[in-house]
Amino acid sequence: MRSRVLRTFQAARPLTAGLLAAGLLTAGPLAAAAAAQTQQSGQDLAAFIKASYTKHEFRIPVRDGVRLFTAVYIPKDNSEKWPILLLRTPYSVAPYGVNNYRASLGPSERFAREKFIFAYQDVRGRHMSEGEFVNVRPHNPNKRSPREADESSDTYDTIAWLLEHIPSHNGRAGMWGISYPGFYTSAALPDAHPALRAASPQAPVTDWFLGDDFRHNGALYLVHAFQFLHFFGRPRPEPLRPDEVSPPVNPNRVDAYRFFLELGPLANINEKHFKNQVPFWNELLREDTYNQFWQARDIRRHLRRIKTAVLTVGGWFDAEDCFGALRTYEAIEKQNPGARNNLVMGPWSHGAWAGGEGDALGFLRFHSATARFYRDEIEFPFFNYHLKDKGAAELPEAYAFETGVNTWRRFEAWPPTAGVERPLYLRAEGSLSWNPPGDATGFDEYVSDPNKPVPYIAGFKPGMTIEHMVEDQRFASSRTDVLTYKTGELEEDVSVAGPITAAIWVSTTGTDSDWVVKLIDVFPEDYPDPSPNPAGVTMGGYQQLVRGEAFRGRFRKSFEKPEPFTPGRMEKIEFTLPDICHSFRRGHRIMVQIQSSWFPLVDRNPQTYVKIAEARAADFVKATQRVYRGKAAPSSVRLRVMPKR
Repeated sequence: MRSRVLRTFQAARPLTAGLLAAGLLTAGPLAAAAAAQTQQSGQDLAAFIKASYTKHEFRIPVRDGVRLFTAVYIPKDNSEKWPILLLRTPYSVAPYGVNNYRASLGPSERFAREKFIFAYQDVRGRHMSEGEFVNVRPHNPNKRSPREADESSDTYDTIAWLLEHIPSHNGRAGMWGISYPGFYTSAALPDAHPALRAASPQAPVTDWFLGDDFRHNGALYLVHAFQFLHFFGRPRPEPLRPDEVSPPVNPNRVDAYRFFLELGPLANINEKHFKNQVPFWNELLREDTYNQFWQARDIRRHLRRIKTAVLTVGGWFDAEDCFGALRTYEAIEKQNPGARNNLVMGPWSHGAWAGGEGDALGFLRFHSATARFYRDEIEFPFFNYHLKDKGAAELPEAYAFETGVNTWRRFEAWPPTAGVERPLYLRAEGSLSWNPPGDATGFDEYVSDPNKPVPYIAGFKPGMTIEHMVEDQRFASSRTDVLTYKTGELEEDVSVAGPITAAIWVSTTGTDSDWVVKLIDVFPEDYPDPSPNPAGVTMGGYQQLVRGEAFRGRFRKSFEKPEPFTPGRMEKIEFTLPDICHSFRRGHRIMVQIQSSWFPLVDRNPQTYVKIAEARAADFVKATQRVYRGKAAPSSVRLRVMPKR
């Protein structure tokens, strides 16, 4: 098949302008200087790319006849053969046109200067590619016809076409992608093309019901789902460039808490804003149990017989896909004994490892350039070794940044085998102890009012903040509808590495309820602040969120078959929170908070057992919630505690 070179299209905006427009850079002298430095560096790299690469655009045909738009950058240097690095994305491969070049190539600048063949592809049904787009398209392991396609086969056919039509390759291919492109990297692994030697799913979308993005343990992560689907979820009638589509105006501009509270029940969102123009929003609300719709979209169950070297990457403070990184690594490890499977987890928000220094998040300082370390010492050597036979593959099984003490740790297994699970018990008078309760009975209670839900941040923002993953929880500690338990001052460091299990005995006067469990690091009141943050906020007494997760109570026995609560009856809820690698320092305290709303991060549970997407205002009722902590019902949070160093 002969390639078809496409006409030139309008170039995208410069990188710095895009960052400013997105709010990732702020105004002011420091930001202006940083923007100028970034722009200069970007201009130098952009000039190098244009001088060193030739850009081509192809419509690559796959097995069912659909053609996928692919931009390919080939080194002009003919002194050697180059491996192919492929990124498949639903977010556009702009700028379009063979004379319009990307400002950067590959995962980081080192890749562009090292030289690879870079291929960027609009996935099926997005932007300039043909076909129908399906969100997190299910993998089909039993294709009955050569023309049956999925994301794995689209990737296979793309690599095969590139190997046949690009003469300067060395026979090897690699893939990477962050977030949704991370899903497409994972989806390429089952039945992968033999030339796919290395792949790095980074913050990969993995399970949109149990823990990534839009639902966590069945609870709808409202503000994120609304913000994302508002611009992403509108279908396009034909292949179109992003600049040919007018972006919808986001009505949620100032205060998400007030916006969603005044909007009322979930049904009002479609009626007042989406107007049936966002099909996946309707699917997201309609498919409100862990049914075949969601199970078919769980790529983990297909990550078998993996022969590709895999480097899975995630951030401890990723508000979107922390679950996906940890559980993708776990699935490959369990289902592929002996596979070349490595995990990297750093102190990052969503995708923050791909740029910048990675030395801070919110008011926290990590005292090293963690993102630069990852890019230069982990990611680049991984691909260079597997695709070019350069360097050595000396990565540990897991590279994890231990927050609290702010240091990289190398582990030969994840979770570390040296960790011992220990329960921290909820005790009387808001205490938290390693010792189980001696009292026969005991409980704490609060009134949860879905019309006055607990906010997830102290301030006012229009969308989901990245900083809420390390937010100071003192604002929540002061509320009467939040239970707070804490240890005494720690006499020695307590290092925790691995998943957290919440096992709490509860009752409610309603027929449904959410349960939010948060693990918090409480700083000493006299914390010295050796490196004050730019906002001048002192960290004395800071209650840093280390991990928090919501659980929709109706799923306490089964995600497939929800059940109402019997008012007043005590029941056990047990669920797993995503892993951490954190040291609670000597003099700090460990805190646990429990509440029944986290708004508008999580949608409001009416506390009446109804289909929440169809709930009416009258269904939202107050409920008295009890959390039990006696000998017969020892509520606890179980941590994997590491031995003393």
